[in-house]
Amino acid sequence: MRNLDNPEVAHVFDSYHKAVATKLLLLRELIFDTASRIKEVGELEETLKWGQPSYITAASKSGSTIRIDRVKAQPGKYAIYFNCQTMLVETLRHLYPSQFKYGGNRSILFNENNIIPTEELSHCIELALTYHLNKPDKS
Repeated sequence: MRNLDNPEVAHVFDSYHKAVATKLLLLRELIFDTASRIKEVGELEETLKWGQPSYITAASKSGSTIRIDRVKAQPGKYAIYFNCQTMLVETLRHLYPSQFKYGGNRSILFNENNIIPTEELSHCIELALTYHLNKPDKS
């Protein structure tokens, strides 16, 4: 497990209920592991956006920000969030219609008791981390 070097991010993880924190730390690890396998992505920046742990391809600018957090209104639930201004969730729904539960056009939702299909989720993360490299040219 990677160290939480950003004290603000560490504080947020410390504030979560233990079961949800454990699941979110696994998502965090999957994000870093996926990024490390894609040379175009480069080093991720871990920060807070809207009070949520966020992962940004600041150096390469290859991707769209990924955020993770508990679902505040639903104890025991957590999510991975994508930029709602992108087509990412629509693409993920098409690729994985039954593997995930989606929250509108911005997230994949999980229950703390879910077994996460890591191979499929890693692919979703890869699509977000390379979004700007692969999005269609509108010109």
